[in-house]
Amino acid sequence: MASLDFEQEKRAFRKFYDSNRSHFEEAKNAYIRVIKAMLKDSGIEEVTKIEGRIKEREECVKKFQRKYQSKLEADEIPYEIKDYISDLLGIRIVCLYDDQVGAVFESLKEHFRIIDVTDKITALESTEDLFGYKGLHMDLAPKTEIASRFGSHTFAAYPFEVQIRSLIQDAWSVLDHKIKYKKSIPNDLKRRINVLSALFELADREFREIRNATQELLQQETATPVSDVANSGEGVNGEGLAAVSGKTINAFSFLRIVGHFFRDFEFADYKVDNFVQVILKMNPGFQKSDLHKSLIENLKTVKDYHQDYLEENPDNSFSPYTVIRHCLYLYDPQTFGRILSRGPRERFEAWLRQAR
Repeated sequence: MASLDFEQEKRAFRKFYDSNRSHFEEAKNAYIRVIKAMLKDSGIEEVTKIEGRIKEREECVKKFQRKYQSKLEADEIPYEIKDYISDLLGIRIVCLYDDQVGAVFESLKEHFRIIDVTDKITALESTEDLFGYKGLHMDLAPKTEIASRFGSHTFAAYPFEVQIRSLIQDAWSVLDHKIKYKKSIPNDLKRRINVLSALFELADREFREIRNATQELLQQETATPVSDVANSGEGVNGEGLAAVSGKTINAFSFLRIVGHFFRDFEFADYKVDNFVQVILKMNPGFQKSDLHKSLIENLKTVKDYHQDYLEENPDNSFSPYTVIRHCLYLYDPQTFGRILSRGPRERFEAWLRQAR
């Protein structure tokens, strides 16, 4: 029963909290499951972490006392402390890039009822000389269709707080909380904190710009017809290295070319990057047209070898990378002699002699 007796309401809240602690944990975990599924359905994949916490009991009491008690008692409005703690359940969503924070916000807005929003990103970006923790906080409650996913759970309609941050913002938040007495330290130390925070903000922006530039490079290569790539090496005799450098193979053009020949295989980014560096270490001037030609001329031979090899060695594998290595070896045995290790190279040479 609501009252104006703070000591009575404090005891009532502590009893409520202690008797329902396990239910809070269940509700928190249920919210995490629902949000993970919701973001996946929305196509938001680059979320590095979704985690939750239950606010400590005495922290809840202190928050109520700090934010609500005086006004409620001054207005003689009876209260129960639990009705004013919207962040008893807390969820943190960490995105890889800062521009995904807004996408997560919009997705949550579609599925949950917004009680309150604290936009620390806009607040800081609207100032000229202040830096610090940036993130988006939302107090939410589930809409009817989301609440139904919880079945008969007691706290299906209980509000909760969501903090949305980028990976860099999350790192800064952790470090920022370790800096003691921020309001009392000398101005020169405050300035150093601001400089450090600005560096974190710059890192967030640069990570996003690098991602965008990388995607643009990949799109440019994808938009180029493979026939154009095949002819890109013509007419380079006598040209300087600067003129040829744009035709040298890179991860983006490699993906474009090999994707044409191996349509059903997904080439992992880091493996492509490493493989291209292996090629360039053996031949720094290796061009897109060279790769295309090596596959056009040698792929059938290598596939025939591939089939015979697997018939004799059914437990072994022969990935597209292995196929490409064999094609490069056939294309230029002198340059790419070491792209196959000794055993595979000798087996392949023996097969070639027999096939001829």
